[in-house]
Amino acid sequence: QVQLVESGGGLVQPGGSLRLSCVASVSIFVTRTVGWYRRAPGKQRELVARMTGGGGTNYADSAKGRFTISRDNAKRTVYLQMNSLKPEDTAVYYCNLEARTSINYWGQGTQVTVSS
Repeated sequence: QVQLVESGGGLVQPGGSLRLSCVASVSIFVTRTVGWYRRAPGKQRELVARMTGGGGTNYADSAKGRFTISRDNAKRTVYLQMNSLKPEDTAVYYCNLEARTSINYWGQGTQVTVSS
C-alpha cells in the first residue's frame, strides 16, 4: 500500500510563501505522475500542479507564475513551492501519485490558510 504524507501547510499572510512537502512510501521515480490538488471550502477538488515521470509539468492557470512543483527522487519527496499567496489559495492541499498501473493514491491533506 502506497502512503503519502504531506506537511508544510499553515497560516500565512497574503503575499507570503509556503513550501509543501509530500513523502511517499515508495519510489516516485517510476510513477506516471505526481501532483498537488486542492479543495477549497464549498468547491470541488482541483488540480494545482502535476509532474510526469519524464519531468514535464503542467499548472492550473491560477498557479502559473506563482507555484512550482519539484521532486527529489532520492528522498521520495514531491514539493510545491507557493509564492505570492492569495486568500483564494486557501484550501486543503492533497498530494497525488498516479502509478504506472493507473491507480491513484492520495495523501491525507494539509491545510493552507491565507489571511491577514
